[in-house]
Parts: sequence; structure tokens; C-alpha cells
Amino acid sequence: MRYTAVQKGEVRLLDGATGTELEKRGVPMRTNAWSGSASLDHPEILEQIHRDYIAAGADIITANTYATSRALLELDGLGDQFETINRASVQAACRAKDASGRPDVLIAGSLSHRGPIATGSARPDSRAIGLDTMAAALREQARLLRDEGCDLLLLEMMYDPARMPLVFEAAAQTGLPVWAGFSARRGENGQLLGFGPGEDVPFAQIISILHDWEVDAAGIMHTPANLVSDALESLRATFDGPLMAYPDSGYFKSPHWQFEDVITPSELHRYAETWIQQGAQVLGGCCGLSPEHIAALAPLKRGPMPENG
Repeated sequence: MRYTAVQKGEVRLLDGATGTELEKRGVPMRTNAWSGSASLDHPEILEQIHRDYIAAGADIITANTYATSRALLELDGLGDQFETINRASVQAACRAKDASGRPDVLIAGSLSHRGPIATGSARPDSRAIGLDTMAAALREQARLLRDEGCDLLLLEMMYDPARMPLVFEAAAQTGLPVWAGFSARRGENGQLLGFGPGEDVPFAQIISILHDWEVDAAGIMHTPANLVSDALESLRATFDGPLMAYPDSGYFKSPHWQFEDVITPSELHRYAETWIQQGAQVLGGCCGLSPEHIAALAPLKRGPMPENG
């Protein structure tokens, strides 16, 4: 059965990381487009990663398009390959789905307001790309992802109040289901903040964008597992639809992920049990997490609640 919205009582699995998993398997990372060009340079590895996540139990796999907007690709001299790279990204996911024999698997196209990241740093400089340039690039990418066959659009690492609306608008214009993933960090005084660098923006202010846009699911991603529960609690106060939880583990020194102190699959499972109690219906992993983490979550999957339930 194909589905584009999570039904009452369901718990479904999103995949784990794509970009850091490519690096883990030996694929070189670029300065700005990060893992984006791997869709052309190493399509067989990318397809195998998707296959491995499906085999681990993933119901949704994410195309390798997080860092493949034309605006980012141009910074690495790849702007003229925008269409080829994005099509290859979706096609790799489609081949993996077809090979799995699971027509129910959904393909999510990833959209972000990511900007370039200085070598050795961890946080994108979204402001390095002008608002008009970013808006045009996002609209172009969202349309291509829709036309290439993505089932939904996954808005990832939402944290910049000035740029989030550009992503939401581009996604809304496609008519596809939209799932929004927000990223959080802990401030010096213990307060929950948006992930972004610079000014400390309360997380509650970041997610208030959900009052202005209709989405089919919303969640916490690219956030340490020990912050997810607090962030979910804040999100539930704002959004009454299906919740997602897919944390990261390790840390970034651009352009490389540091696979240090990565949460174990069993630890992730224990956290996820709590997130389900908080209402999370889509579970998965972000940077640093691999197919074995998704396999550890597989026992938590469940079907929709009966109509009379």
C-alpha cells in the first residue's frame, strides 16, 4: 500500500544518514555540495545504501539531494550539472526501491536552506547565498524532485527564520506532501534553541513557522538524541499532526563527519521507545547513523490503529 501520510497508530521507519554513510563507505566529500556529486560519481554505492536501509526495515528512503540545490552546486563549479545530479539522486533511490520488491516504500526528496560551511567548521552559513538566489534554487529543485517521482518532500535542518519560509514555499508549490524536520541545540543557560549559529533563537520561535504553513508531518532531526524529547515536547505544543524523530550522532568538521562516540543501536532503540510515548510516529537517523541503527528500530514498527480503536 502506498501512503503519503502517517495513519493513526502507525509507527514507520525513515532511513538513516545518506551523506555520512557515503563518506563511511569511502566516497570523497566536496567542500560545499558535500555528498551531492556522489550520485554521479558513485551511483552504485549510493544505491546500495538505499538497499541496505530498506533491508533494515526503512519505509521511507531519502534521496541524496540535501546539498544539491543549484546555488550550492555552483560554489563547487557543478552548477551546469544540477539537473543530472538531482535526477541521478532520485533514480538511485528508485532503483533500490524497485529491487526491494516493496512498492510501499516512499522516496523523500530532501530540501534545505544549507549554505557553505567553512573547512573545519560545523554550521552552515546560509546567509552566504542571497535570499533571491536561494528562493529560485529551491523552487527549481523542488519541482525537479516532484517531476522525477519523489513521493514527498522532506525539509531538513530547518533553523533559520529568514530562510525557512523559502523552503516551505518551494515545497508547497509542488503539491506534494511535506514533512518538516527542525534542528535544535542547547544554549549556555540550558534553554532549547534553534540549531543555527549567531543569534540564539528560541526553539519555540523556530517552530512557530508551522502556524503559517500546512505540513503532513513535523519532527526533530540532526539533533543529539538526549535533546529530542524536550524538542518533541515543544513541537507537540505547536503541531498536532504526526511527529518524527531522527537524531544525529558524532559531529562535523567540514567537509568530514567525525564518527566519535556515536550512539549504539540499542541506545537509539531505548530513546525511541520514549519518543513513541511522546507521539512520534516516524523514527530514523541522521548524520552518523547507519543501517544497523535502523534495524534496531524495526521491532518498534506497527500498523495503523483499527477504525474502532
